[in-house]
Amino acid sequence: MRFRRASEPVPPPEAPWALLSFLLRYPDERVLGARGEIEEAVDALAPGPVRDALTRFLAEWRGAPGALAAEYVQTFDLRRRASLHLTWYSHGDTRARGMALLRLKKLYRAAGLPMESRELPDHLTVMLAFAGLAPHGYGETLLAEHRAALELLRLSLRDSGSPYAHVLDAVAACLPELTVTDRAEVARLAHEGPPDEAVGLEPYGPAEAMPLGARP
Repeated sequence: MRFRRASEPVPPPEAPWALLSFLLRYPDERVLGARGEIEEAVDALAPGPVRDALTRFLAEWRGAPGALAAEYVQTFDLRRRASLHLTWYSHGDTRARGMALLRLKKLYRAAGLPMESRELPDHLTVMLAFAGLAPHGYGETLLAEHRAALELLRLSLRDSGSPYAHVLDAVAACLPELTVTDRAEVARLAHEGPPDEAVGLEPYGPAEAMPLGARP
């Protein structure tokens, strides 16, 4: 038996990446119809911050289907400060973002998981789904690279009082704690905002970075 030294950090809990990805999807009939299965999955999680956060989410995530759908659109689609596209926080709508999207698609392919979703590769649901399917460590490393964006999204959801803040709390609980460098990057991005380079720019970068079937 190996004992952890007092100076060693407590490792994050095992992450239910697929469940977190599903909860951040648009609440269509399939998502809302799976509430019973979602509750069972949350109850089956080990006691700790992840299960606590998702329990709080389920307690607040109630209402008529139309109202929940409208709330989702209002939260994520009409407020850039709560975008689920993580590269936007650091690159904005610039050419650099196009290259970041292309890099993500290549990373997914290299891990044996070529992207088939119509979503852009930096969408948080895609990243979480990748983390759930990729070899151990791939997803955690990828999400850690976007730790500052995840924290900005989490803070924005908290500020707006969205129940989805609890899902981001669960994501954060599955990752190492913010480092000094991460906190500095969060402060910088919050102060400066994303860069702007819209003139002459295709909407989402090079064609090979676009989701299958989308128009360039």
